[in-house]
Amino acid sequence: LATPLRLRDCPAFIDALLEGRAVRPRYGRHPRLFIWGPLEARLQHADLMILGGLNEDSWPAQANTDPWLSRPMRAAFGLPAPEQRIGLSAHDFAQAASAPEVILSRARKTGGAPAIASRWWLRIENLLSGIGDGDWRAQITPARWLDWADRLDKPAQIIPADPPLPRPSVHLRPRGLSVSDVEVLVRDPYAIYAKHVLGLSPLDPLDAELGGAERGTVIHDILERFLRARGQALAPGDLRALRALGAQAFDTALTEPGIRAFWKPRFDELAGWFIEWDLTHRLTGALPAGVEVEGKLTFDAPGGPFTLRARADRVDRYPDGSLAIFDYKTGSNPTQKQIKAGFAPQLPLEGAIATYGEFKGIGKGGVAQIAILRLRGIDPPGEFIPIAIEQIEIAYNGLRDKIAKFDAPDVPYPSRLAPMLFAHGGSYDHLARVREWSSDREGEA
Repeated sequence: LATPLRLRDCPAFIDALLEGRAVRPRYGRHPRLFIWGPLEARLQHADLMILGGLNEDSWPAQANTDPWLSRPMRAAFGLPAPEQRIGLSAHDFAQAASAPEVILSRARKTGGAPAIASRWWLRIENLLSGIGDGDWRAQITPARWLDWADRLDKPAQIIPADPPLPRPSVHLRPRGLSVSDVEVLVRDPYAIYAKHVLGLSPLDPLDAELGGAERGTVIHDILERFLRARGQALAPGDLRALRALGAQAFDTALTEPGIRAFWKPRFDELAGWFIEWDLTHRLTGALPAGVEVEGKLTFDAPGGPFTLRARADRVDRYPDGSLAIFDYKTGSNPTQKQIKAGFAPQLPLEGAIATYGEFKGIGKGGVAQIAILRLRGIDPPGEFIPIAIEQIEIAYNGLRDKIAKFDAPDVPYPSRLAPMLFAHGGSYDHLARVREWSSDREGEA
């Protein structure tokens, strides 16, 4: 005997019982519309009959050949010939086509290939050609029906949807962002609304292939481990140690042989460039003060204190106490034009944290240099891209102004303020229904 079924187990129990059973919606409920098969249509009448599927192998169906009994054997047993069903289908067609008003229809193509009209369709065409004046095709051209079909997909007026403009209460708006989130706020405020107000995060795709993000994470981890171990006393011979560390990390993290074989030689090249650059950089007296170090900066805003957070890839200290902040880029990096326009404030805002806030274990300090280290492994393997120090104040003041703006209750979080910077779309585009309203505004098809 089974144990008593608990109420909370009933849904799962019913699902198990119904699994594999087809449940179709009820049909035939319309008072004037009916869908009949040939057998049903024999015994019933309607004011208008629509005969569809008038193609060979559909109506009539193809005569099946019996794999067990040949035609002589069927005749010997007194069984009907396979073509007898075609005769019955012809009888069904004749009865249905005798209604007061009839529409004959067929598909011109089946499976992408031209379809052969039913023999009854062709017979009617031949009869009309024989008894008419030759103009019968023009008289029955289904222009009206085709026009109706076109109008199904071509409305008389298209009213485009408006972009979303959510305006949450000020107390629901984020009181802190990372520097990477600030970059998103500049380009796509709606993404910040979805992430920090609605609390939604995109899911990783199933069985996704390893890409640039995973490669960048591995390279960041390699350089962090290397600098923590040998950061204060770097020597030319350490190139071998860096490459060995890279080989170990790639073997562990990048399990796909093809990707590992593609990126391992590139890393060896960028490792050589990195050691050469670092040795030259240290001639100025600068030494690493922190790697993958967290920092924050809090300032007053109309909606309350706001905290800016960052995780700097590398912070160096010069003998005079000033700091240099470096950001590793293993993929595409922002252009100087984008940085000056305020679309890529990440690194300048890290400089603002070092100036007005603090990085853990480093404290405040004047910033003498901010730069991007582009680590690609090819053409060239690495590149040092300095950014003007003036961008620190520009980015910091721009952030304060932007936070003050979004602290106003009537200011919305629009989607895609800078669409030209979205090469592959954003993570929340589907939630913002971008495809419904962006065509006319952004020139997308």
